[in-house]
Amino acid sequence: MSKGLIIFIVVLVILLIAVVVLYFLGKRAQKKQAEQQEQMEAYKQTVSMLVIDKKRMRIKDAGLPQAVMDQTPKYLRRTKLPIVKAKVGPQMMNLICDEKIFDDVPVKKEVKATVSGIYIMSIRGLHGKSEPKEEKKKGFLSRAIEKLQEKAGAKPIK
Repeated sequence: MSKGLIIFIVVLVILLIAVVVLYFLGKRAQKKQAEQQEQMEAYKQTVSMLVIDKKRMRIKDAGLPQAVMDQTPKYLRRTKLPIVKAKVGPQMMNLICDEKIFDDVPVKKEVKATVSGIYIMSIRGLHGKSEPKEEKKKGFLSRAIEKLQEKAGAKPIK
């Protein structure tokens, strides 16, 4: 056997082992996430709150309870989370918001939110009109690609 073939086989075996390990780790993480989602669904409650401010902050700067800091893995402590400062009843609270709904949360408005612990899962407007989302400006490259797709017939003309 040639040297190149032996190296190729060794690399192929290592890659195969890596794929199998990642598959099982991914499956385990998926099960864990499903369990956490079920637990959050079990403890959710609807609360009326006045949203005062919303920012993306680090956990240590957000003013969350120390128990949250202790449970957070070390590698995630430096990441920024969507934090909402709200008045729930008579007290002010800092809550972690779901990434999907963070942009939809109105500031200085009263809303009805579904909360599980200190995590905001969904939000609905309570009083007043909800402001429509501002569309992001498209860059030069995306506009050019869109025009080319229209010309080619890959995308319907507006």
